Amino acid sequence: MLIAGPDTRVVELRVHGVQGTTPQTLVDAVAAVDVAGDGVGRIVRPADRLRRPAPGPVLQTEGRPVTRVVEGYLWGGMTSGGVAKATWALLFPFSIANVAHWMLPPVPERNLPAHLLGLGLRSLLRVFALLLTALLVAQVSVVSLDLLAAQCLRPGAECLTSIPTDVRLFPWFRTFLGLLPIVVLISVMRRISHVDWRIERKEIAEAEDEERQPASGLPGAHVATDPDTPALRSLHVVASLAVASLIALGGPLKQLTATGSMGVAITVAWIVSLVFIGLSVLGVFLLDDPTGGAPHRGGRWLRAALSRRPRRVFLALSAVLVLTTLGLQEQLPARVPGADVTVQVIALLMAFVVVLFGLLLVPAALLARRTWTSLPRELRPWAGGWFAAPVLAIAGLLGGGFGAGVALPVRKALGEQLKLPEGYAYITLLWGVAGALALLSTFAVASFTGAVRWRAFRKGKEWAREASLLHSGRMRDLRAATRAWWWARWERNHGHHMIMIIASVLVVGAVLATLLRVQNVSRPSWTEPFSAFGVFVLGLLAVSLLRAVYLAARQPESGRRLGIIADIAQFWPREAHPIVPPCYALKVVPELVSRVQDHLRDPGTRVVLCGHSQGSLLVAVAAARLLEELPAHDRERIGLVTAGSQLQWAYPRAFPAVVPHASLARLAGGLDGRWRALCRGTDPLGGAVMTWRRQVFDGMLLGVGYREDGSEGALAPALRGPTGALVLGGDHWLPDPQRGPFPGRRWRSGVSAHSDYTSDPEWDRAVAIAAGLLDVDAPESPPLPFARKPETRSRDALGGS
Repeated sequence: MLIAGPDTRVVELRVHGVQGTTPQTLVDAVAAVDVAGDGVGRIVRPADRLRRPAPGPVLQTEGRPVTRVVEGYLWGGMTSGGVAKATWALLFPFSIANVAHWMLPPVPERNLPAHLLGLGLRSLLRVFALLLTALLVAQVSVVSLDLLAAQCLRPGAECLTSIPTDVRLFPWFRTFLGLLPIVVLISVMRRISHVDWRIERKEIAEAEDEERQPASGLPGAHVATDPDTPALRSLHVVASLAVASLIALGGPLKQLTATGSMGVAITVAWIVSLVFIGLSVLGVFLLDDPTGGAPHRGGRWLRAALSRRPRRVFLALSAVLVLTTLGLQEQLPARVPGADVTVQVIALLMAFVVVLFGLLLVPAALLARRTWTSLPRELRPWAGGWFAAPVLAIAGLLGGGFGAGVALPVRKALGEQLKLPEGYAYITLLWGVAGALALLSTFAVASFTGAVRWRAFRKGKEWAREASLLHSGRMRDLRAATRAWWWARWERNHGHHMIMIIASVLVVGAVLATLLRVQNVSRPSWTEPFSAFGVFVLGLLAVSLLRAVYLAARQPESGRRLGIIADIAQFWPREAHPIVPPCYALKVVPELVSRVQDHLRDPGTRVVLCGHSQGSLLVAVAAARLLEELPAHDRERIGLVTAGSQLQWAYPRAFPAVVPHASLARLAGGLDGRWRALCRGTDPLGGAVMTWRRQVFDGMLLGVGYREDGSEGALAPALRGPTGALVLGGDHWLPDPQRGPFPGRRWRSGVSAHSDYTSDPEWDRAVAIAAGLLDVDAPESPPLPFARKPETRSRDALGGS
């Protein structure tokens, strides 16, 4: 531990979690002012009455008070606010498919079968992502080309009667009107995929652009920009334009017929569309960064073929293909059969890819199993490393459901006489069966959970023995805490099971609908209620998303609520799917690293990175980068505080290759005891980070966790802090409801759960330990005086006082 001098000061750099926050809330001040940033990523400090940056409250240590500067990094503007960002919620299926890439199991070193399986899985993910984009284009074609242009605007149709017949008969009018929304959609998707966050400092941007593979084994080492993203983007755009042309020309199975030179032109355009789609599929299948990045392998030829100039030529030819298709369709027929066929073919191909992906994922997870077999069961990856398969299935079914959900209300608005493709009847059956199974599953889970909880409390079973230690002598707080502990533990332990149930019910509905469609069996009468319910579910899905986007333009708070989805999905860079919102981690982490390095230029400054919820992942990755880049004498002046973090129960289990358990142990060892984790048992979203296998024995809290040297093993019994917190290893278990109130300190009544960790007095103590100003193994500190006398008439079950 470094000795604090007279010029020592502590900079507490806070990073918020999902949904964003206000600058004042982040820095615990009545006013805040920007001190750095570009308006998108903002660094703020408390402000005085003249709106000048002011230091934070002094940090009390054992020896003397130390100057503290409180700063906050606001990144909520990257995921919420305004219509443009709100529309990103409509790309949620794309984002889920992209997240599935980061959920793949790790590839053991020097294991050729695992390496080949990893290549195959990544390739299948990129193919699935391309099919998902093509499915969206095909479903928009159903609405614009078939429902609107072909059926509603045909001469003599009783639909949109305000449009005269002469306009409907005008050459190329209906074809142009049908293709225009598709081209606009593709242009918007291409524009979204080009959006990227500008890093504030030029030297950081140049360093991030360097293609180097970190070998530190620290958290988030592989979170970097994929150099193949521009090529993937171009292939998606080319495939989308080709699919639009293919649908207008008759579909993938049969082209439109015509005589003479017109028939030859249609045949040529139809073949070119298929060739462009095939080349796009082949390109995304082969374009893998680990292979293409090696100069001695064949991937370099693919990169050369997909460099900037060939990509522009490819895109120009695709645009010419669409214009040619427009010229060949002077008048649309009464129906566009290619739309229905294309949707069904793409859906079958997606189902085949998902099944193949799931089958290949089984041996890949088994080969990676040796990397986590030594871990306790509660720390192992979800579903044995197979969790990416159900997530990918959900992405595909949500993508198909949203398109059908849009088509149904559009047909109702235009007129019931319009006919949807036959395949849509099976989509409604799919979602009807899935919705019914979801209701039954919800009822079963709720009934079982309620029965288990009632039986446990009726028999007096102790679910939260740790709470008895934290609330000894305060029975009212103990009763409230025990109830919250139970529900929080249930949500953490079974949240991934709910995702598996959702995937299962959707897959069951998909299998039933697919079998009926493939065998061309007319739908039995007993399926009619399910189809009607499916129409309701799909309509509710589409209307809810569209309404949320509309409200985001009128009410900023709605945009912030949509940010919950974006905050989780947008942490991951574009890898499997290029048409997703930009990754904010690629901007936040380098700018946090730069800010810390600026502060460390002052030899008397110590910096503590503090992250809440999703912010804990950002500061952990930033701390890992700092350990890689800083010299040894500067590494001793950085610390880390996480609060309400998912760095144990969620991220290592969902993303075992990116945030593995071993990387967290390495980070803890690199920080040498200066990583403190604040946790509450009542928090359903956050939990312990540094310890596991906790138990209460003889009035003491014991457990296993990270030691200061990075090793793992049994820890000394937890020490009680001056405000009632129990410190076990690096975890600070906070009493919730808080003890107190304490004189001169902000106090929050009731159960806080996942919010307001900074209100607990233990926050300051954790910051001081992370800054190296307090020794965690020091003798127990004297308790702070209470502003009111606590309840002492009752004792807890363990006999604490």
